[in-house]
Amino acid sequence: MAVAALSISTLVSAACASTRIDRILADPSHYRDRQVRVSGSVVDSYSFANRGAYRLGDESGQLWVVSDRGAPRTGARVTVQGTIREGFNLGALGDRMSLPTGLSGLVMMESSHKVGK
Repeated sequence: MAVAALSISTLVSAACASTRIDRILADPSHYRDRQVRVSGSVVDSYSFANRGAYRLGDESGQLWVVSDRGAPRTGARVTVQGTIREGFNLGALGDRMSLPTGLSGLVMMESSHKVGK
């Protein structure tokens, strides 16, 4: 019984753990199309018509996050859960939002985010 409880506890804590951004950037094919959780500060933030894109940074690197719920403000501390995608491009929406050209390639498609203090 104790072994089963320990196994469940280990699985739950692993599922809740944040992944360092440098690990995603170093091996994007390992994380592609997988749910990942990252935490950090919003470095850059753009919103347009309830959609948004923001660059999240931790001590190891930075990653663009695309959201259909808008974007948290620059400087906010957030924990984001989403799916890693490669070869992503916002196309005409990116042009209308005047986003930096770096918002293509590797991004996280946000499924949820929580703003911390």
